[in-house]
Amino acid sequence: MSVHESTLESIQQALGHRFTDTALLRQALTHRSAVSSRQGRRAPRGAVRPAETASNERLEFIGDRVLGLIMAEWLLEQFPNEPEGALGPRHASLVSRNALAPIAESIGVEHALRIAEHEEQANIRGLANIQADAMEALLGALYLDGGLDPARRFVREKWQDLLVSQITPPKDPKTALQEFVLARGSALPDYETLSMDGPSHAPRFTVAVFAMGETGEGVAGSKRQAESEAATVLLRRLNRSRKGAKDKK
Repeated sequence: MSVHESTLESIQQALGHRFTDTALLRQALTHRSAVSSRQGRRAPRGAVRPAETASNERLEFIGDRVLGLIMAEWLLEQFPNEPEGALGPRHASLVSRNALAPIAESIGVEHALRIAEHEEQANIRGLANIQADAMEALLGALYLDGGLDPARRFVREKWQDLLVSQITPPKDPKTALQEFVLARGSALPDYETLSMDGPSHAPRFTVAVFAMGETGEGVAGSKRQAESEAATVLLRRLNRSRKGAKDKK
């Protein structure tokens, strides 16, 4: 599936940057399934693949580092008196898949991705990990085409609300759930993998977590992330139940 020029234009407007090398932008929006389906055979070992026919994995690699650097310098500015132990959880939360995927969705990445037809049938386009990876690749493309400035401008615009909402350093959902149930004298949460399906390069895990007589489920591209999402769902459910019980008194 090719990326239409109107789609490229829309993504550039959302990024706030007009690419000198549009091949980088196309590459950032190319899932590896689209590359393998076009080639039909492996390239010779050591061959250099043109950006127009390469997947977004290498750009994802550098984009992850670009986001990490931009977020680290921003956190140092925003929280000049916080120790590293508090900055670390903030940073981890802001560069996580949970932060990246909604931002990718907000700028239309899901509809701009080039994905092989057989993967379209597997419905991987809307998976959070696919969109988050593409968002990292776009940040890598921004950096390579224009340097840190356009990448920094985009990140500070799109991540502003997330950063401001962190009044205190966040805890990861599994830790927060564990502390919640232990504080109420309950047993530790119990996690169970319900299923794993999807292609090998884009698996989908479904995990359930049980605690205090309630259940939460999460679906993600890794078991760890699915557990985290399940913990988030259950923690919200337990907090609502607790609030409802208080309201009845």
